[in-house]
Amino acid sequence: MSANPVSPQRLYLMRVATIDLGQFSIPVVCYLVQTTDGQNILIDTGFPRTDKTEETIVDAVGRELHIIYEKDVFAQLAMLGLQPSDIDLLICTHYDVDHAGNLAAFSNARLVVQRREHEAALAGIPRLAVTRSQWDQPLSRFQFVNGDVQLLPGLELIETRGHTPGHQVVLVTLPQTGLVLLAIDAVAIEQHFVPNRDTGPTDDNGEEAIASTRKLLDLVEQRRVSLVVFGHDTPQWARLKQLPDFYA
Repeated sequence: MSANPVSPQRLYLMRVATIDLGQFSIPVVCYLVQTTDGQNILIDTGFPRTDKTEETIVDAVGRELHIIYEKDVFAQLAMLGLQPSDIDLLICTHYDVDHAGNLAAFSNARLVVQRREHEAALAGIPRLAVTRSQWDQPLSRFQFVNGDVQLLPGLELIETRGHTPGHQVVLVTLPQTGLVLLAIDAVAIEQHFVPNRDTGPTDDNGEEAIASTRKLLDLVEQRRVSLVVFGHDTPQWARLKQLPDFYA
């Protein structure tokens, strides 16, 4: 009899900061998948580590953002008894500063990123240059992927270019919850999860962002996804289970 394949067992959601945009605010988030064989797979790392409780910055499109720092990814992992050295895989969905701010700290982890995103960063796209100190790592650390791939049974990466040139989302199959789609910034808020959605100033290519949204709408219908987690949706995140609670 063959052994059961490795698969996701738990999914933790972490809110690590809040961005105050004036008229509204949005969460900054990370995720942790734990597998049946004890692997820890981190998805994104939030803003760069800081001792500040809040600060105002200017983003890649010139907007003034007021950031309120909460328990960062390190503090949240510590609540589970984990240190950066315990992370086996680090899936980077894209290289924006609120997602890739701490890649270098997880030096034991293999970095999993779309090749297209890394090549765009190397080509000098200004918004991705902000995190160069984090993604400019030895090539031996990387696992570059091209398009849609299965990392392991029950953990899939779906290429969703548009927000950035090589953005990717994550599809997790859990034993009780079923399929969970982490839409990240391909669909940051629920009201954008429609075929003819609006795009925003932080979308690198609006037409591609719309095409990626339609791709995910089809995936949710065809695969019967149980839960879609939107990347920056404040009302939804108020309802979701968050670490130390988890989805199983």
